[in-house]
Amino acid sequence: MQEVYIPSERARLLASKGGAIKRLEKLCGCKVRIAAGMAIELAGDAYGEYVARNIVHAFGRGFGIETAERLIGDEVYFSSIDFGSAGKNRVRGIRARLIGENGRAKSYIERVSGAHISVYGDTISFIGKASEIEEAETAARTIIEGGSHRLAYTRMEAAHRKNRRLAETV
Repeated sequence: MQEVYIPSERARLLASKGGAIKRLEKLCGCKVRIAAGMAIELAGDAYGEYVARNIVHAFGRGFGIETAERLIGDEVYFSSIDFGSAGKNRVRGIRARLIGENGRAKSYIERVSGAHISVYGDTISFIGKASEIEEAETAARTIIEGGSHRLAYTRMEAAHRKNRRLAETV
């Protein structure tokens, strides 16, 4: 049995999402139970628990359950960057810059990289193939470090071109 801790409002949302827990149990082959507070208990075989843990963790970081369920795939991964140590005022600014005006920065990074992105609390999380996550993380780290959006996009696009060339040679 494993326990996954997610924010309490996300745990309540998981419980209230029309049959999300039953669907998760069916997909992963393990029992899912919401314990006291922020704990989600998973019980089943090792692989089922592992997959369910990843899905619940991704849901807890702000992804919708449908997007989080993509983690069942063999070549789909989850990654997260915590920028909370930057200080309260700086975190607010970083979050705003990662999302951009009307969500344009986040949308552009998702469109170019192909990764799904969630900015929740003081983290930015990614779901996608390894190369997609690498590209999106390149842009996010540049923005977190204080670089301009132009620099972030240039670095991400260069990584995208490199990954496309590598994929073509294989």
